[in-house]
Amino acid sequence: MTATEPRSSVVPDRGDGRDERAGRGRGGGSKLLNACAGLLLAAAAIGLQTLHMTPNEAAARLTYTGAKGENVDARRFTVRLDSFLAAKAIQNGEETVTTDNLFIVVNASARSSLKPYHLGQPQLLTADGKKFDATDRIASPLTLANTWVQPDIWVSGRFFFEVPSSALPEARVVFGLPAEMLVEPYQPEVEVDLGLDEEAARKLAASPQAVYSIVKK
Repeated sequence: MTATEPRSSVVPDRGDGRDERAGRGRGGGSKLLNACAGLLLAAAAIGLQTLHMTPNEAAARLTYTGAKGENVDARRFTVRLDSFLAAKAIQNGEETVTTDNLFIVVNASARSSLKPYHLGQPQLLTADGKKFDATDRIASPLTLANTWVQPDIWVSGRFFFEVPSSALPEARVVFGLPAEMLVEPYQPEVEVDLGLDEEAARKLAASPQAVYSIVKK
């Protein structure tokens, strides 16, 4: 009943209005404190949920798929795999890096949605689930990972893989953000199908470019 009674019957009026104003101030402060407490409890609940994730759950990704030549929108960033080729050697100035396997050179373009990002080095995913990291035999500054991906501005660059020819049929390339110390669950990634069936993969592996030059002209 007291909650429905007039304030004057609960807080005596001294005639100067100070008690009424103080009551209103205390009520507003209580609402603010309650709101802050609610936000803190919600944040704590989210934090506890994250802490109790299994390693697989914490490492989970939101994967957006597409094909070569398509703009694949992963919300934070958009990636397009423009082209790819096979080579037996990569030339950078006076240095030539060779391989007994194949270099797969991926030409890609990217843009962000709201703020600048760097893309991480991608992975090549095989039909049977094997993962190949981009080769570290080609310095990262020579790749698209070194370029800021800006909002609504397309930038282009290359990534390099060193793989056996058996990895090519039904291969996909997965693009994402760089790895961080603090793992963020459900980071976006883009997975692009290269469109290589057994025959196309065999033809690509049978006629690689002898030397691919990344020298800027």
